[in-house]
Amino acid sequence: MDGSVQARAATATALVEDSLRGLRGTPKVLSPKWLYDPRGSALFEQITTLPEYYLTRSEAAILSAHADRLAGLVPEGGALVEFGSGASVKTRTLLDAGGHFGAYVPIDISEDFLQQTAQGLRAAYPGMQIAPVVADFSEAVTLPEGLADAPKVGFFPGSTIGNLPPETATALLAHARAWPGAQGFILGVDLVKDRGELVAAYDDSQGVTAQFIGNILQRLNSEAGADFELTQFAYRARWNAAAARIDMELVSTCHQSVALDGETIDFAPGEPIHVSASRKYTRESLSALVAPAGWQLAELLFDEAERFAMAVLSPG
Repeated sequence: MDGSVQARAATATALVEDSLRGLRGTPKVLSPKWLYDPRGSALFEQITTLPEYYLTRSEAAILSAHADRLAGLVPEGGALVEFGSGASVKTRTLLDAGGHFGAYVPIDISEDFLQQTAQGLRAAYPGMQIAPVVADFSEAVTLPEGLADAPKVGFFPGSTIGNLPPETATALLAHARAWPGAQGFILGVDLVKDRGELVAAYDDSQGVTAQFIGNILQRLNSEAGADFELTQFAYRARWNAAAARIDMELVSTCHQSVALDGETIDFAPGEPIHVSASRKYTRESLSALVAPAGWQLAELLFDEAERFAMAVLSPG
């Protein structure tokens, strides 16, 4: 069995085990990290172009306006290390401004998508080492050999930090703070704002977000042999004011039972599966998130409407 086949088998096993743990509980949950197979990654890239989804446009405007400032955080010959890199579209703004970078390390859980992206980046930036890492970035990540001790800056755009439980987010930042040569961290965060604007961003009129979240059930069917009837689950996005987050759920529309790896999962009508959350921040709540990880909030860079921010973290 070659390495890629072994990796896919290991991923399928982890998908089943993780999903069973989540679906046995009350309330039922599925981890958003399993949304990003090739189809899920492509759907998310489509989401970023939707009119309701202001986050990507706002962040791109900040990156464009402050590209030299942000790229300059990486020392000469140092590495930019990105968590959840996807297609690395926004990152190119920093790579274009970072002619002094020694390396770019994109980290993503979707191996095929990551390798395809890395191939294109090598052609676009022939003078820069492109060193992709296939990993679950919510856990400690082993960086490529030869870069472990290099000066480096973490990069986590897209407000993906808001998809993680606070304790997981702080742990991720702590892992990055523990890197030898850690110089700083650039973090994209969405801000608390009007409820209607927030809900619309996660429940678009074209239904692309619904397809993206529903893709996790399709993936369980195709990779884990489950028998979810996709038409019997409805997508729901709602604002949880107490937790300052959007909750994204798949709601069973009827009594039904689903088979997964020899187990039967029962659903009542109206019972949700919580798939993803997107937390929104204030300056105060963000500072409280990063401080236990050994970082301090050095600067916030806003878009013109102050809907989104890039946070510059420095070692605390």
